[in-house]
Amino acid sequence: MARLRATASAARSVLDGCEHDGMLSRVGNRFFQTHKSDHQKAGFKAHQKARSRSYLAAVMDWFARRILAWRLSNTMDASFCIDAVEEALAKYGCPQVFNTDQGSQFTSAEFTGLLISNGIEISMDGKGAWRDNVFVERFWRTIKYEEVYLHAYDSVAEAQHSIGRYLAFYNARRPHTALDHRTPDQAYFDRLPLRTAA
Repeated sequence: MARLRATASAARSVLDGCEHDGMLSRVGNRFFQTHKSDHQKAGFKAHQKARSRSYLAAVMDWFARRILAWRLSNTMDASFCIDAVEEALAKYGCPQVFNTDQGSQFTSAEFTGLLISNGIEISMDGKGAWRDNVFVERFWRTIKYEEVYLHAYDSVAEAQHSIGRYLAFYNARRPHTALDHRTPDQAYFDRLPLRTAA
């Protein structure tokens, strides 16, 4: 199979029997400390408070900027990233390409094995190449300034609840200029063709 490039024009996948254009997703991760398309991207971001650190993993559809799945953890192992990816795969199907950075969670045998076992092409960012994951980096900036920095979470449970509420808003009600002022949900679901009744 020819290696696909990480561009919106190069990617296509099939979800629930419907063609799905654009980048499917990218998993990213960042850590937070508490008071953490045809192409998937994972990311992870950290937020710190006095004593506790939590890590957020998110699976994003690159085309629609929609967060397909996410997990919060107090450890930086691969398991919570794998859980987020498994949820995205179960709900939205397998993309052709899945992109991550080169973090140890994403290069682990367990994480790469999940992708390989589902027939998904693995793509990783170049070292220090911020442009490779600009959509996820923009998402981390957005969630930090619109959610995390505005709240001093007293516990991981409080952070999880508050971040979950924000992500529901982000997907369903927050318009994006890059999406012609549509929400990620509108961009994601409106592009799927309608099925005819039997």
